Amino acid sequence: MSDYLLAIDQGTTSSRAIVFTAEGSICGIGQQEFKQHFPADGWVEHDLDDIWSSTLTVCRQAIANAGIEASAIRSIGITNQRETTALWDRSTGKPIGRAIVWQDRRTAGQCEKLRREGVEPMVSRRTGLLLDPYFSGTKLAWMLDSDPAIRQRAENGELAFGTIDTFLLWHLTGGRVHATDASNASRTLLFNIHRQCWDDELLNLFNIPTSLLPEVKNSADDFGYTQKELFGVELPIGAMIGDQQAATVGQACFEPGMVKSTYGTGCFVMLNTGDQAIESSNRLLTTVAWRLNGKVTYALEGSIFVAGAAVQWLRDGLHLIGSASEMQELAESVPSSNGVYMVPAFTGLGAPYWDPDARGAILGLTRDTQIAHIARATLEAVCYQSRDLLDAMRSDGADLAALRVDGGMVVNDWLVQRLADTVGCECQRPAVVETTALGAASLAGLQSGLYASLDEVAARWKAESTFKPSMSEADRERRYHGWTKAVARVRSGAG
Repeated sequence: MSDYLLAIDQGTTSSRAIVFTAEGSICGIGQQEFKQHFPADGWVEHDLDDIWSSTLTVCRQAIANAGIEASAIRSIGITNQRETTALWDRSTGKPIGRAIVWQDRRTAGQCEKLRREGVEPMVSRRTGLLLDPYFSGTKLAWMLDSDPAIRQRAENGELAFGTIDTFLLWHLTGGRVHATDASNASRTLLFNIHRQCWDDELLNLFNIPTSLLPEVKNSADDFGYTQKELFGVELPIGAMIGDQQAATVGQACFEPGMVKSTYGTGCFVMLNTGDQAIESSNRLLTTVAWRLNGKVTYALEGSIFVAGAAVQWLRDGLHLIGSASEMQELAESVPSSNGVYMVPAFTGLGAPYWDPDARGAILGLTRDTQIAHIARATLEAVCYQSRDLLDAMRSDGADLAALRVDGGMVVNDWLVQRLADTVGCECQRPAVVETTALGAASLAGLQSGLYASLDEVAARWKAESTFKPSMSEADRERRYHGWTKAVARVRSGAG
């Protein structure tokens, strides 16, 4: 039996597939960006046909680039942008409109209405989440309420709901399997993370028909086989897991107290809390990290909506840079950000603020502000937002000796050093920075018997570089104080 694993990493701005060897090394990659749709202020959508076609394309590219036959793939693991919400026809698989992306804020009013009605404590107790447009439940309710005909079709059992993992699984299996895993289900506002089932009271609250929902499986499980015509052979699908949970697996954060931070479109910090679903006192999320053989591992998570997306905006929106790779050179070309602070609240602020109405700003501009200052301030904003989250975790009792970092942004040495300086703890960058895909592949390997245990997976993790704080405590606090003042300026209650 072959020892190659294929990871599908369907992200917010691109679809990617990576072929891994049993040792965890990369031997083939395919990647394709796809169009983002912004039909109104705070609205973000994806064309589901783009997601499916790009995913299929990159899978074929990765296999070809690895120089192997598809039959050499032992198992497939799927990881995905989590809360993005899809609705499709059960008989044809055709999407019912575009997907509503996790960044989308159109349901802020509905969330506020529910908060005023006093239901948030009940929702949080059951789901570990807050009432925020970020999550899938209010997005799905909006889709159903947007057109009486859509709601009627849903009530008739003609439609299927899923996050992107479920949508891809449906198409990979030719509609034979409608399932998700516990980590993705835990991000919907509809799943009871303690009882590990869809919650009838929550379904009633959001007026969601049960017939729409996928089966919830373990993160490593039997998810069926791909259609033969896709790759010339039927391939087993052995894992599905949300992208941040997958990165936690890829970073081998298997012991309670271990923490990782992923820097992609957004930034997500996840702290392993073992079999305890700890309730945060600082508006962090309690979530399912993974479920294996029916046993749940929980995590505390802080979510930042905009990290790499701010760099993308500098490139595509303002045309201040030609490529993301220019950011390190620009940041190093000036001794400081010259008093400039970027608050990238383009789609509101996530944890610990949870302010959907905040909007982005660049503050402290003067006549001598240069592009380099703005670029540097953009990278520093990622670090300051990370500190917001880690301080919240420390307040919740976490003892953070080291932070394992990953994602596309951490190839930037300047950024990771500034991160260590800003958060005040050692940052470890792994030898394989594609930890999200690696985590999905590792669970597929576990399900297929390639790996005997998580301990075997953990033994393969290696640090490529370690960055230790070098900034003085006084300097660190002075800079962070400037950040907190900048955030206060953009908050929706600032007037």
